[in-house]
Amino acid sequence: MFDIPLIRAVIDDNVKQRVMDVLDSGFLTEGPVTRELEERMAAYVGARHALAATSCTTGLELGLRALGVGPGHEVVVPAYTYPATAAAARIVGARPVIVDVDPETMLMDMDALEAALSPATRAVIPVSLFGNPVDHARLDALKERHGFAVVEDAACTLGAQYAGARVGARADVTVFSLHPRKFITSGEGGIVTTESDALADAMRSYKHFGMRCEDGQLDSLEFVGPGTNYKLSNVLAAIALGQMDRVDELLAERLALAATYRELLAGIPAGADIRLPRTTPGGVHSYQTFCVLLANRDAVRERMRARGVEAQIGSYDIAAQPAFQGRDCTIVGDCRNAARAAAQCLALPLFHGMTRAQQQRVVEELLAAAQA
Repeated sequence: MFDIPLIRAVIDDNVKQRVMDVLDSGFLTEGPVTRELEERMAAYVGARHALAATSCTTGLELGLRALGVGPGHEVVVPAYTYPATAAAARIVGARPVIVDVDPETMLMDMDALEAALSPATRAVIPVSLFGNPVDHARLDALKERHGFAVVEDAACTLGAQYAGARVGARADVTVFSLHPRKFITSGEGGIVTTESDALADAMRSYKHFGMRCEDGQLDSLEFVGPGTNYKLSNVLAAIALGQMDRVDELLAERLALAATYRELLAGIPAGADIRLPRTTPGGVHSYQTFCVLLANRDAVRERMRARGVEAQIGSYDIAAQPAFQGRDCTIVGDCRNAARAAAQCLALPLFHGMTRAQQQRVVEELLAAAQA
């Protein structure tokens, strides 16, 4: 146990009561509570449709399948991300094409993306990492020119904005995570959003064993294609729904905590070599993760954890992972920026109810470890 944890899920009396209501109802599988969560999520991000799934990973798979991505196709993904981003492309039979990231934002390098496009490119999965939205203006221009689909991995980005609108309605498909490290969580789960009626019906059909789905309505008497069970139960949906009752308050608190970190870190001596990633121009970061970059990250992380502060790595350089070095993947270039991010990015504790004194201690321990 840590004195200061990385994150704490918000499980208040309202969340507990919503779960108890589901348990008392006896209707435990996906049903009206899940529908309510989907409706609330769609309204919150400003999308026409939202579908609950078992995880962000299965949500990415749903999006790719609905778009017809499969064998013979290429899907471009950034090198600095959780392995699930590239794994989703591989699951549907497509070839992941891994490109480097921008050194300042750690998001997909748009020049590297454009250089990697080929006649086989069917989709791109940009990652709005840690709550930082992708550069949709540049991405949309490339999409218009080259004709690929966009499935945004917005696992950490609920509540973030780009050009004055919340992330969730601009890509062909956007997928959010409800993992416990997210400030809206169901324990495990994901939310898929889209503006397309056809894509929504295709995804809803696939996650319900291939049932016919028209205009959002499932026909349980007719199965029209392959499918599986990616349903999110009423029990899990109730947890996230209870947190959605406070989503604006919780997001505002995260932004305030991030502002305090920026204030405290502004006083750190330049010689400590602790840097902050850049937010996408035109974007509003939701700070699912507050991270810093420093050269001796691993030693700092171990010292902080030994002193009761749960610092953690940011994400992974998937180009360096054995799983993506086979013949069914393409790695473009040396992905040096992703390697640097994987070695230097450190996630700091940020949770609801965190005090200024706790943040001051985190920064003090960070500075002491960095200078040790």
